[in-house]
Amino acid sequence: MPFGHDMVHSLATVVDLINTSPSTGGEDTLTDLRQLGAFVERHHVSGVEVLGETDLTQIRTLREAFHKVFTAPDQATAVIRLNTLLSSTRITPRLTEHDGHPLHVHYFAPGASLHEHLAADLGVALAHLLVEGEWGRLRTCSAPDCGHVFVDESRNRSRVYCDSRTCGNRMHVAAYRARRRA
Repeated sequence: MPFGHDMVHSLATVVDLINTSPSTGGEDTLTDLRQLGAFVERHHVSGVEVLGETDLTQIRTLREAFHKVFTAPDQATAVIRLNTLLSSTRITPRLTEHDGHPLHVHYFAPGASLHEHLAADLGVALAHLLVEGEWGRLRTCSAPDCGHVFVDESRNRSRVYCDSRTCGNRMHVAAYRARRRA
């Protein structure tokens, strides 16, 4: 996928946000302000100064909305879900350069809350993916005990596991052992 650094960054951020949820089969790793602050810092979310309980509640709701986009049964449903999410966001596109990154577009309005910031930037990244006809790249891990989501960036769109070193390796070892027993 020949996307710019901001698109790749936004897609990685939305995947990481969704995968903090227990609805992906793991533990909830976004339960307090410390964890939210770590998420913001890890993903270099700019313009965020003070986080409060409202931010935590809104971001937890937002991640579930994004999860519904990823797990939509078809592209038309994903479009409806993403449009619903985007309609609740003030979007103010502007060009910016910061933190050593080349010129790119931010979509959140100046002074936006963390919820509006992420809804706008991450939502627009997903919108561009859908516009490019790449809805099929939004995937859920094929490992039976994993529900993590990912964006398949492989050239031939063949990736099936969220991480080849964990889920992929575990499934390949299980298949190998099953063949050896047979």
